Amino acid sequence: MPDSPLAPAVNQLLSILPREERESIFECCEPVELVFGTTLCEQDQPFLHIYFPLTGFISRISALAGHSPMEMGLIGSEGMLGATLSLGMNGAPMQAVVLGAGTALRMTASQLRRELSHSPGLVRTLNRYLFILLAQQAQTTACTHFHKIEPRLACWLLMTHDRAHAGHFHLTHAELAGMLGVRRSGVSIAAAALQQRGLIRYSRGEIVVLDRQGLEDASCECYAAMRNDYVQGFA
Repeated sequence: MPDSPLAPAVNQLLSILPREERESIFECCEPVELVFGTTLCEQDQPFLHIYFPLTGFISRISALAGHSPMEMGLIGSEGMLGATLSLGMNGAPMQAVVLGAGTALRMTASQLRRELSHSPGLVRTLNRYLFILLAQQAQTTACTHFHKIEPRLACWLLMTHDRAHAGHFHLTHAELAGMLGVRRSGVSIAAAALQQRGLIRYSRGEIVVLDRQGLEDASCECYAAMRNDYVQGFA
């Protein structure tokens, strides 16, 4: 994870690759705009492209029949969409939708498979990243079950803030409810409480983080745990 939500916009996975492997991947990539609301892959459908976000961020969404979709995690410049291709799995485990507009590097799924066949550094990096995603999935599941809405909201706002590369971002009540898997009324109450404490300013979906440290203090333990996963995974 970047040290600051305002850190330079580079993809962290690509930055730690050996130089030759990184340059080989750059040759396969094209810069693209991540447009808010765009679906990048569908659950259980083959990946056509993979994405290395630079400034935008992507929501990983799981859905069960008869229930509203629930966000299971965010992908920003610390990661990539399509890492499970390194396991030989072609289908996307979840739907992925652009939640934060920005930029990314894109390559085809077939190009990534070719790179994996002769890039041991890329294989090691993606294996570590997949371990981090598994650890975070377990943390998210426990957080959803055990923690109250307000500290969970603080946690998700911090994770979004880290990936937005700006001091403000746009999230509606419906999107926040999808993040937390709760009703919009619960989000409204929790957001109002954080705003009353002077931690955020929230109006018509526009969120401004006013007190970053205060928001960290208000968050459940999961935010620090998930940041620590990255530190340990790439130590």
